[in-house]
Amino acid sequence: MLAPSTLTVALQALGILAQRALAFQDQVPLGQAPSRLDAGHKASAKRPNVVFILTDDQDLHMQSLDYMPLLKKHLLDEGTFYKKHFCTTAICCPARVSLWTGRAAHNTNVTDVNPPHGGYPKFLSQGLNEKYLPIWLQNEGYNTYYTGKLFNAHTTDNYNAPHAAGWTGSDFLLDPFTYSYLNSSWQRNKDPPVSYEGSYTTDVLAGKALGFLDDAASVDAPFFLGIAPIAPHCNVWENMHDDDRTATTPEGAIRVKGALEDLVFTPPIPADRHKHLFHDVKVPRTENYNPDYPSGANWILKLDKLDQQNIDLYDHFYRSRLRALQAVDELIESVVKKLEELDILDNTYIIYTSDNGYHIGQHRLPPGKTCGIEEDINVPLIIRGPKVPQNHVTEIVTTHTDLAPTILNLIGGKVPSVAQFDGAAIPLTRHDIAAAASDRHEHVNVEFWGIGVDEGKPHVSLDSLFANNTYKALRIVSESWNLYYSVWCTNEHELYDLKTDPGQLRNLLVPTTAAEKARTLNGYPIDKVVSRLDSLLLVLKSCKEDTCVYPWEALHPGENVHSLDDALSVWYDEFYLTQQDKVSFSRCELGHFLDAEGPQFRGVDSVY
Repeated sequence: MLAPSTLTVALQALGILAQRALAFQDQVPLGQAPSRLDAGHKASAKRPNVVFILTDDQDLHMQSLDYMPLLKKHLLDEGTFYKKHFCTTAICCPARVSLWTGRAAHNTNVTDVNPPHGGYPKFLSQGLNEKYLPIWLQNEGYNTYYTGKLFNAHTTDNYNAPHAAGWTGSDFLLDPFTYSYLNSSWQRNKDPPVSYEGSYTTDVLAGKALGFLDDAASVDAPFFLGIAPIAPHCNVWENMHDDDRTATTPEGAIRVKGALEDLVFTPPIPADRHKHLFHDVKVPRTENYNPDYPSGANWILKLDKLDQQNIDLYDHFYRSRLRALQAVDELIESVVKKLEELDILDNTYIIYTSDNGYHIGQHRLPPGKTCGIEEDINVPLIIRGPKVPQNHVTEIVTTHTDLAPTILNLIGGKVPSVAQFDGAAIPLTRHDIAAAASDRHEHVNVEFWGIGVDEGKPHVSLDSLFANNTYKALRIVSESWNLYYSVWCTNEHELYDLKTDPGQLRNLLVPTTAAEKARTLNGYPIDKVVSRLDSLLLVLKSCKEDTCVYPWEALHPGENVHSLDDALSVWYDEFYLTQQDKVSFSRCELGHFLDAEGPQFRGVDSVY
């Protein structure tokens, strides 16, 4: 592993990476036949290709997209921005597994980044290596390629036990070097891992992605290519010296305590050509940034106001994220230009999103994710391709569980019976997007288990791990409503009206003034609205397949109830206010244990 003492030298050496594509484009040809397709599949070559770019921890609400001009040029201006796209579990591995399987984390049972509750070993033990998108795409006649980060705990020790299935060609980043911007290890096809010490990880990735595009275009078959940079995730070092801040450690390094004691987080490391950018940029000073009064619930409500030292460090952290994203911005342009060169751009969908969002300073929080706040769950989604409207913005509700069914739908594929999708295909044409504005569902299921992690300099009085960060939550987004409702494993409840409180600072279930106590929502008493939200959450927290898409229909079989507005009819007051079980927890757990998660939706016994 790259020693911390060599960091400065390595950063200086990065200047040579301006020629990154030339350095890494000459990949060794695949040692296997590039396609498993028989001659009968060759007619499918005109089916659309898919390039999927998945960043790591990229925010939407701290305006990271505003600092990516090439993304704007090639994706935003040429495609559709799905502004209300949500991850359903705000941490890397569970979010990625949901994305590639189309299933909620409570159904994949991959709920953490490491064993026993998550990571690549959990993905394998749940039988998902045979039940995810690349397998289904190959069954549809597609060649499949992937480069970059697949899952957490996908390591130099377990990468072949077994190999990740479903890929015609692959070149994976592997732990424990996944988040080392200057010391990554890559594993190509069935070959052993290779260290790229001293090379900038996003530039290595760019070369590998372009090489796979050449491979894919050389075969008379449609293809899927996944490209997964680690930016703007923080840099992660292992087994550093005990001193948190020394002359040899990067600025802002902090030692993580407890179960992650071998890790040290630092701000992301940009390519040398970008390290001078955005010198005066700061975290956006929104209303919920370092507020004068505490907000939220549980451990978040106990956070101290940030002092100037923390504010300055977090601004540096933020600038480092923007700088690290510049190499991703360049990667986007290199991919588009390669598709143009190969004369396949017009028949290729490009999908861009992030596994989860990120916060820095909002609600006094240190850098990190794992929370149900909008900064962590509302993430970028941009799609360009055949018949997708250009320079278009929509606010229809979409989630990560919708992406696998979307990709199968856009290629004209069949949904396999083993898929058990918890999401619905995203509309891509102007007509379908317009129709979805009135008939698509308005809810998002949000869930988390385990701990929160401080990825920046910790508060003086706090450890770097925040216990009891298990919760169930939902979002309602429509013309009438913009709500967030949650129940923590401590049985604390939150309700925010984002129409009037976009920063989620005023919990309507803990009123502090007489006016707040008398408040209504859209003319309804708050307890009446909460009774509907709680019953909806009761369904969503353990839903499967169509019930996740149509939860109101599960509560009202045969009734004309499809939204919160419908459910607020006076006819249903007794059912919701007095007859329904309420969401609660019996204890806080690090993983998904049904006996800890209170009453469950009982189907016929829980319906109107």
